[in-house]
Amino acid sequence: MRGWIIYKDSQGLLKQETYEVERLLAAAKEEGIDLQVYSPDQFDLTITREDGKSILIDGQSVELPDFVIPRMGASTTYFALAIIRHLERLGVYCVNSSQSIETVKDKLFAQQILAECNLPTPNTMLVKFPVNIDLVEKQIGFPVVIKTLSGSQGSGVFLSKSKEEFDDLMQLIEAANPQANIILQQFVKSSHGRDLRVLTIGGRAVACMERNSQGKNFKANVSAGGTGKSFPITPEIEWLATQTANVLNLDVAGIDLLFDEQHFKICEANSSPGFEGLEGALGIDVAKEILHFIRIRLGIFDKPEVAEEPCLEAV
Repeated sequence: MRGWIIYKDSQGLLKQETYEVERLLAAAKEEGIDLQVYSPDQFDLTITREDGKSILIDGQSVELPDFVIPRMGASTTYFALAIIRHLERLGVYCVNSSQSIETVKDKLFAQQILAECNLPTPNTMLVKFPVNIDLVEKQIGFPVVIKTLSGSQGSGVFLSKSKEEFDDLMQLIEAANPQANIILQQFVKSSHGRDLRVLTIGGRAVACMERNSQGKNFKANVSAGGTGKSFPITPEIEWLATQTANVLNLDVAGIDLLFDEQHFKICEANSSPGFEGLEGALGIDVAKEILHFIRIRLGIFDKPEVAEEPCLEAV
């Protein structure tokens, strides 16, 4: 079985995903899978009838892999998305698909889909300038969470505790970029500084970790300094995580849940979830779980070598 990881360091990430890439490479070696890492910058696409020759890497035509693992998430550029789309059209299985990556990259669109499916999410509002603060107070309330439309690892997420603080921040954003795409989200008080990260693979909830900022931040991301520990996967957690992954068509996903008193709300979904914290806190081999799923999904199983029967020489 042959595969590619498409990955490039992003300046927008608090922590680069080199750990995840290295773990996938190590697990692939153990599993006898030929796995290579390429940056989107190494690709060239030509739209031609000779589909097998329409992908070039470093200017050379290459044999297509059995599968591709994009590891860029919210940092996926239009060019990288075009590569994934093209590979899909050539019959290469991509984990996750270009459509699902594009969907969850847009946090508002993903929330719209989840709300349409009657799944519990925080009340969300799209900002337009000038901002009607009284309307925000009526529809969302304060404190309010402010998010950029695209982002991961907690970047681009802020908390305004009062109308005055919110007004100052909105004026600053409008002055800097009046075309900025910003969403507002209900602040779930019982989840201040903590949340759940549920890893789903192939429609199963395989791991659940409680993340906690230890009171240092309202965001609980491990990449931002939070800690992680194992949390039991209850029927409610499993249903919310798997439903979210299924609705958003994510074969591998990190689903973030907020504590809402005795229940949970879906914060967001990640198409390229980091798993260093999960492996460290839970002692599971996420990389191997992902590769095992891909084997099953593609139905490619290496045949074990069978030793030949020794020949009995005539006496």
